[in-house]
Amino acid sequence: MRAQAALYHGFVPKLLELVRNPVAYIAARWTPSPRTVERAALAALLMSIVIVVTGGAVRLTGSGLGCDTWPKCSDDSLTATSAMGVHGAIEFGNRMMTWVVCAAVGWTIIAARAAKPARRGLSRLAWAQFWVVAGNGVLGGITVWVKLNPFVVAGHFLAATALLTVTTLTWLRAREGDAPPRPLVGRPVRRLTHVLVLFTACLIVAGTVVTGAGPHAGDSSEVDRMPVAVELATRTHAAFAWVVVLLALVLALGLRLMDAPAGPRGTVRNLILVLLAQGALGYVQYATDLPEVLVGLHLLGSTLVWVGVLRVVLSTRERGLPAAAGDTVPAPSRTAAPGATAPEPAAEPAPSR
Repeated sequence: MRAQAALYHGFVPKLLELVRNPVAYIAARWTPSPRTVERAALAALLMSIVIVVTGGAVRLTGSGLGCDTWPKCSDDSLTATSAMGVHGAIEFGNRMMTWVVCAAVGWTIIAARAAKPARRGLSRLAWAQFWVVAGNGVLGGITVWVKLNPFVVAGHFLAATALLTVTTLTWLRAREGDAPPRPLVGRPVRRLTHVLVLFTACLIVAGTVVTGAGPHAGDSSEVDRMPVAVELATRTHAAFAWVVVLLALVLALGLRLMDAPAGPRGTVRNLILVLLAQGALGYVQYATDLPEVLVGLHLLGSTLVWVGVLRVVLSTRERGLPAAAGDTVPAPSRTAAPGATAPEPAAEPAPSR
């Protein structure tokens, strides 16, 4: 009887702890490796790209009102039915993708919270992903309520870009340590990367205007369009694209002239390749009257451009490698300059006599 009572009193507090704060409960009993944390963050990043692409598929297939209400699919059904046809299946499938994104974000939150030594900044970034997903889910429901109002749809896409931003930053921070950032390039180059971010953001916003004024309204019914000439919106979008390409080229030249480390130079080079491919695709789709497949690929390319720009910004400084549980000295950086040496480990204390 005493053994049963002891078992009961030992089990109930643990159960209450699990119910009260499951993330802390898991963190107290599991220590992920830095590689596991990085993989969790990468999974959330990949799923944030997937949800953008599947959302674009909903629009390009005219399935935006395949489920004509929210949070249910219709007034009579929580899920899509056969009567709704393929459009209902596509729209409901995209809604279900939100739960996959939530699972990836949840894994990131748990892994970041359980990391040891504690990484509070990384944990805050992981939690920010959750709040952005929740907010964007509600915004997605509002787009259905307002029958795909183009301004609300544009806001829905920009909120998805905010999720892409947070997941990218989380992934990049998971790959580095928490030492004070050490610049790898001069201040003018760092300022140029900030200008690059600004004009890339303008490029993305201009792209939402092109979509909001263009032919892909998201549904076969009468859907309002933005009161902007498609030709003007497209030319503005193209102008921002050329500015971004020129800024990337100037940045690459500046890094080469100052003999910057290989890390930033390689990241900028990769961004230029993505920009050129995205630009070529943009002109092809415009010349061929915006076929759905090319528009979808261009949408995917926009996510890769934004991820590439964020990588460029963070590549201009380094913070070492993430510490593993039990480490007593900071891990050396991946991007250390040639000839740099890792910090010497602390000397072991002499044995007592």
